[in-house]
Amino acid sequence: MSIKPTLSRGLRDLLPEQMIARQRLIDTVRGVYENYGFSPLGTPAIEYLDVLSGSAGQEAQQSIFRVSNPEDEALGLRFDLTVPLSRVVSQYPNIPLPFRRYQVAQVWRADKPDPGRFRQFTQFDLDAVGAPCGRADVEILAAICDSLTAIEAGPFLVRFSSRKVLNLLLKRAGIAEHLAGDVFRVLDKIGKIGIGKVKLELSAGYTDASGDPIRGVGLAEEQVSIIEEFLAIKNKSRGDVLQRLASFLAGIDGSSEELAVMEDISGNLDALGYHSDQVNIDVSIARGLAYYTGPVFEAVLLDAPQFGSVFGGGRYDGLVARFGGPEIPATGASMGVDRLLAALEHIGKAGQVKTAAEVLVTVMDPGLSRECMLVAFDLRRAGIRTEVDVSGGRLGKQLKRADKLGIPYAILLGSSEAERGVLTVKQMAVAREHGAGIEENAAWKSARFGQQEVPRAEIVDVLRQLLGRGS
Repeated sequence: MSIKPTLSRGLRDLLPEQMIARQRLIDTVRGVYENYGFSPLGTPAIEYLDVLSGSAGQEAQQSIFRVSNPEDEALGLRFDLTVPLSRVVSQYPNIPLPFRRYQVAQVWRADKPDPGRFRQFTQFDLDAVGAPCGRADVEILAAICDSLTAIEAGPFLVRFSSRKVLNLLLKRAGIAEHLAGDVFRVLDKIGKIGIGKVKLELSAGYTDASGDPIRGVGLAEEQVSIIEEFLAIKNKSRGDVLQRLASFLAGIDGSSEELAVMEDISGNLDALGYHSDQVNIDVSIARGLAYYTGPVFEAVLLDAPQFGSVFGGGRYDGLVARFGGPEIPATGASMGVDRLLAALEHIGKAGQVKTAAEVLVTVMDPGLSRECMLVAFDLRRAGIRTEVDVSGGRLGKQLKRADKLGIPYAILLGSSEAERGVLTVKQMAVAREHGAGIEENAAWKSARFGQQEVPRAEIVDVLRQLLGRGS
């Protein structure tokens, strides 16, 4: 019985073209993180269920993939990298604090798949555990900006707010503390469903387009009006938003202290050159996970806003204490690699490279296959990514494959070249461009578009120059 080759919903294969773009993005962002002094960490994909459960709210709890082992223990696949980090800090008390780590790994969530949203996806996190609110949060925001700039993602906007400001909103609107999670969950959806449906869900609820009932939080009309007034506090200037927040929250206990924290973050960002056109204050940001306790961040690509946030994070000062240790301040952010790549692909900035190879050494004559391999290994030892043909096919087929994969250079070694101690280097793009209008094979061969003969001893230096690496 044959098995149908297919994947479960929300999962996907990543073919070489996608993996190359992914790896280049990760390598670029890793360079930014390490430039900030963050160090790598690895943790298992599987954690005890009680480690994952109850750490990030009801929605995250429902999205956990549960697994079992031969010992029949209750386990789950990690849904993010922050909870495992908190477990690590608690489990290894000798780790020097602040612990500044980055981690890139797969996570799993049993969510409804959407464009750019999968059930298995890659996160790339950076966190500072043991760092009080202030400079560490500024560094996270700056690293988000630097990462998006380094990968040439185009125009972007990083938005930040604070969970403590949202708590002050609850006081201003007279909303009971036990409703905070539900209110924040609804506010976090404003970018997807709009202010109209947010108001309905905060009050009596509504029926969505599919006919499913959306349960309301049950707030009074006056409370919803106060929230709407709060959400209307917007401006391109961080300073103006802070002034309007101060007026809105005047007289609310604790507002001056929390707004001073946000003013300090904003001032530091200005001093470092990250102004309101790159990092703005957006009071609607709540972030869906329940463990956030202070500043929260999101980043969107302005050319692909429909993909939502490609970076997200915030401060989570109470998460480590879940494991029985002291309350340790922490802040961080996570890059959604899959969503970011989907957005970059949509705007044509993901790259179209289908192979890592820069050079294909063809084999025209089986009797010269050993010399062809020697050429390939000379290039590899010089750091030039090289494939040597192992198919045994005709030269035309080898070159057609190189062209299809986008390998920029091919090396030809026939008996004539071998006798004269030379190699023919073929620049595939030139040959394709100039040979497009020639229909007869003989004419195409005689034209030798994009070809040059190179002494065997000089092949490494010539290819380095062609690839822009000097001699």
